[in-house]
Amino acid sequence: MSVPDLRHVAVLVLEGAKPLDVGIPAQVFATRASMPYEVRVCGAAPGLVTGGDGLSYAVAHGLEALAWADLVFLPGYRFPDRDDPPQAVLDALVAAHDRGARLAAISTGAFALAATGLLDGRRATTHWHYTRVLAAKRPLVRVDENVLFVDEGSVLTSAGAASGIDLCLHILRGDLGVAASNHAARRLVAAPYRSGGQAQYVPRSVPEPLGERFAVTREWALHRLDEPLTLEVLARHAAVSPRTFSRRFVEDTGYTPMQWVMRARIDLARALLERSQRTVEQIAADVGLGTGTNLRLHFQRVLGTTPSEYRRTFTRGE
Repeated sequence: MSVPDLRHVAVLVLEGAKPLDVGIPAQVFATRASMPYEVRVCGAAPGLVTGGDGLSYAVAHGLEALAWADLVFLPGYRFPDRDDPPQAVLDALVAAHDRGARLAAISTGAFALAATGLLDGRRATTHWHYTRVLAAKRPLVRVDENVLFVDEGSVLTSAGAASGIDLCLHILRGDLGVAASNHAARRLVAAPYRSGGQAQYVPRSVPEPLGERFAVTREWALHRLDEPLTLEVLARHAAVSPRTFSRRFVEDTGYTPMQWVMRARIDLARALLERSQRTVEQIAADVGLGTGTNLRLHFQRVLGTTPSEYRRTFTRGE
């Protein structure tokens, strides 16, 4: 098996940076045999950066790390609704993006990313406590308060700290495939893919007894992707009307029930393409898409590639 080229990851620590938000990408992408990444933690300048929650960070690198990186993480920081990061930081982020680096914000790091203007006209998310603040401060950004993360290609955003793990695993799925992402999730003792959205964590004045029931239904469906899973079937399992199920499902996950089912089926197909020798026709049946033609159609629409090309990419000559 050939070894993938080493990828460069910079974690940009801003004043008031939150410890979990800094630690998640630094740990997930730490160099090891199964992870072809090199991580550098940096700041506006080398030296001590005052963080949030009583911690400070001694960073060895300044903004030159952004010129080196293929992927830049912006951890969340305290009081993002106040002043923007220094102009030199914003300029370095824009320059990295223009050079082809991906920029990924965790939690309130989305405010720093939005300050560059790179989120204008694009979907983005942040911690639920700040979604309306971000929308008010940056009206050109299409803020989605329901999802755990948003992938707009070269710019990515996520909700609170834990969803930073979801974002990192999503990036790994795209870079190295589902098997590598699942391996990293096991190492972190994290869910390989969380099916809900951050709406389920927003405080509500009225108890929401259906939330847990819908989570059980999603888990039930994941084990039956080869079976017919219509809106009516899912609603029957949750013991609610299809209309109620559809409305509440979108509120909880940011997806319609059928969008979620298709996403789950494509993810399972990706895993089977990576780890098995089953044909495209067989995999289509395994994941409930019926025919290879149907699988190819949805694979191209969702991922922009074909199952055969995906298999060649992620088996890497095995």
